Parts: sequence; C-alpha cells; structure tokens
Amino acid sequence: MNLSSQTITELKEGLKKGSFRTADILASLKTRYESVEEKVRSFARAPFFQEREFRPSGCLEGIPIVIKDNICSEGDLTECCSKVLSGFVSPYNATVVEHLREAGALIMGKANMDEFAFGSSCETSCFYPTRNPWDTSRVPGGSSGGSAACVAADEAVASLGSDTGGSIRQPAALCGVVGMKPTYGRVSRYGLIAFASSLDQIGPLTKDVRDNALLLSVIAGFDKRDSTSAPLPVPDYGKEMEADIRGMKIGIPREYFVEGLDPEVRSCLAEARARLESLGVTFGEVNLPHTPYAVSVYYIVATAEASSNLARFDGVQYGLRATPASSLEPPLIAMYKETRDKGFGAEAKRRMILGTYVLSSGYYDAYYLRASKARRLIKEDFDSVFKEYDLILTPTSPTPAFKLGEKTEDPLSMYLSDIYTISANLAGVPALSLPCGFTKAGLPVGMQVIGPSFGESDIYRLAYQYEQKTPWHKMKPQL
Repeated sequence: MNLSSQTITELKEGLKKGSFRTADILASLKTRYESVEEKVRSFARAPFFQEREFRPSGCLEGIPIVIKDNICSEGDLTECCSKVLSGFVSPYNATVVEHLREAGALIMGKANMDEFAFGSSCETSCFYPTRNPWDTSRVPGGSSGGSAACVAADEAVASLGSDTGGSIRQPAALCGVVGMKPTYGRVSRYGLIAFASSLDQIGPLTKDVRDNALLLSVIAGFDKRDSTSAPLPVPDYGKEMEADIRGMKIGIPREYFVEGLDPEVRSCLAEARARLESLGVTFGEVNLPHTPYAVSVYYIVATAEASSNLARFDGVQYGLRATPASSLEPPLIAMYKETRDKGFGAEAKRRMILGTYVLSSGYYDAYYLRASKARRLIKEDFDSVFKEYDLILTPTSPTPAFKLGEKTEDPLSMYLSDIYTISANLAGVPALSLPCGFTKAGLPVGMQVIGPSFGESDIYRLAYQYEQKTPWHKMKPQL
C-alpha cells in the first residue's frame, strides 16, 4: 500500500482501523523522499522520519505535517532559507504548531521557500531552487514553493505555508494542489517570522479540499499573543462544506479576464464555470475597478513593512555574524554592514531598499500614505461586490508554471506573477486555489475562489462540490 499518496482523511481511517501505524506512514514517506527529492528539492533540510513525540488523541493523531521554514517550532532550525538566519534554532513554538501538536500531528520537517518569503518562484532560497513535480524544468511557484511541491510530489501528506501576496495560492495552482489563504486574523501569526505584518497569513496546502478544511479548523482561532487575531469561534469547515451550492451567486470580475491571461488558463476557467453552472450556481460580471493599482500598492506596503521587520537581523541577536577584516568605520557599524551584505540575497536587499525609500523623509506621503489610501479603495471594491454576490471566481495565476530562470533577471515580470492574488491580501479577505484542469503540456491550472471576510465556509462549500464532480485532484505527476 502506497501510504505517501493518501490524504489525511484516508490515513486517519486506516489508523483507526489498525490497517497500519504512524511508523508505516513515515516509512512510506521516507521511501518517496529518497526516490524523488533530488529531482524536486522541496525541503529546506532533511525531514524527520522517526516518530517524534505526539499526543495520542485529536483529529490529526499520528499524521505527519510539513511546515514552511519561516514558522517556528521549538528545538528545530528555522532559517527562512536565508544565510542571515543560518543556525537559528527556535526556542518556542508558533501557535499553529501548538495547535497541530494538540491535535496529535507530528511536525515532519521544514519546506524550502523563497528567502524571507520574497519571491514567486522559490528560486531565491539560499539553499537551492525547488522544482515543479509536474515538470522539473519549471518553477513550483512561491514563496511557499516547497510546501506545495512536497504535497504534489507525495513527499508529504499536507503542509503549512504563508501567504503575503499569493504565496500559498500561486504555488498551489502551479503544483496542482489545494491552498487556502484565510481571512486576515483567522489564524494566529505568533511564531511566523514576519515579512509584512498587515498582510501575512498562515494557511494549509493539501491534496484535496476536505483535508484543507480539516487543517484550517485545527490551526484557526483566537490567540491573545497576536494583537491582530480575531476573537471569533471557528466553524466546523468539514461539516459545513457538504451543503448544497445550488442558488449561490458568483461574481466574475472583468478586470481579471484581460489581455495577458494565458488562453489555456482562460479555457480551463470557462470549463470550470460551466461545471459549476450545471450544479445550480449562477454567475454575473462584476467590477473591481481599483485592481490595476493592486501590484503597485502591494509593492509599496509590503516592502515598507519588510524593511521595518528585517531591521532586527543585524548580527547581534540571531544567526549569522560577519566581521570585516578591516574597516575605517566604527566596529559595530562595520559588523552590521558586513553581516547584512553577506547574509541577505539580492531580492531581500532589493525589497529592503525599496521599503526604506518609500518610508524615508519626504517620500512617506508620496508613496506609503497614498498606497494605504488606495488599499482602502481596493477593500471597498470587494465589500461592494459581496453585498450582492456570495463569492468571486478568478484565475489564480495568469499563466501555468514558467521555466526556471525565466524571470529571475526581470523583477517586474516576476512581481506580475501574483497579479490575481495580491488584492485578497490587501483587502484581508479569504481566498482558495484548487485545480481546475491541465494545459496541453500537462501543467496544472488553478482557479481562485475569493470570499468575504470570515467566509471560508462558503469557499470550501463551492470548492468541495466542484472537486467532487471533477478528476483534477486525483491526478499525480509522473516523476
């Protein structure tokens, strides 16, 4: 029995019946890892295949879960795939890790990622680029590329990623798995090493919608250690998603179906729409008029917050400390400069410089303040649509997975890879990507379902009912 390819739901059933043990699951995952990891490179470092301590109770009892390398787990290396954090061992658990362990899960390992989550291709990791399991000459998406690739390649049962501008959904789409960015405040950010604090959210990447709903139910909830955490009860997403979707009203935004959208992606979305219409869903065209400003707004707000958050990495408290051989500057300043020069990669430096610039004296009002106002208008666009429609349906990515190295020399082209996902982060609303077809070249295509704040239940309901009528989630890459 190939346990590595099974879902959480299937493994839970087998464990309950006594058909196999957690040790058997880990052995199967180890065999798969040894078979394909050299081709995919989805892990930041070798995972654990021993039965680490876990609670013998809970809805995830004995299930191994992979987490992104920017989520703290006590006693484990947590380096954000950056040289500047090399050797950093977390002294505490993130809240999501506490929730996983309380549910009986094992933390199996850390997934590769773009350095500090800066990227859309998983090529800026200080270790190595992750490759797409469907075509190893292509990227898996980013920044949670490792989290998506290990699930798609059956090296993991499920994983957690983080999403600041599409970093769960875009790699989920490119790798053919299910990825959810929850409502801002739905999942605690405590223990997530920050990129942009007003945008970051942790979320699950899984093989199907049912697993995704289960994992979100486990990690969601109020946390007093996170001042942005919402004090709201967590629904039983798995139970609620089985309700009928007949009569749901779905908005199709004109601004998302324009020039630049790959024809095969457009075709897959059209087929998905037809399938949903056959299930009793109705569609209408809607306007999100401030969408054209989203990328500009995002790369002002996100880089500004990143420059502030990453100021703490200076060689004093964490990770790397580089001392210059000689310098005319004061020793402390020279150490700061040498550490940051050697510790940060090119993309991290680019974003910190951009962020420092837009926050600098004389430019704050011209850039950051105006971007904050435009962000509010983007949120109001969504609020307006959700007064009339239950959900919004869009492509997740404008193209299927692109070639490794194709966009690394053109940052703007790379930034536009997230053009369909960024707005949901700026508005703070939940959004999920799930498979909706394949290109002629055999590459996965993802569709994005966006809901109103704390509307995850309706998103899962639509996604689950669609998934039950389509074969896409059952298809596997032939590595």
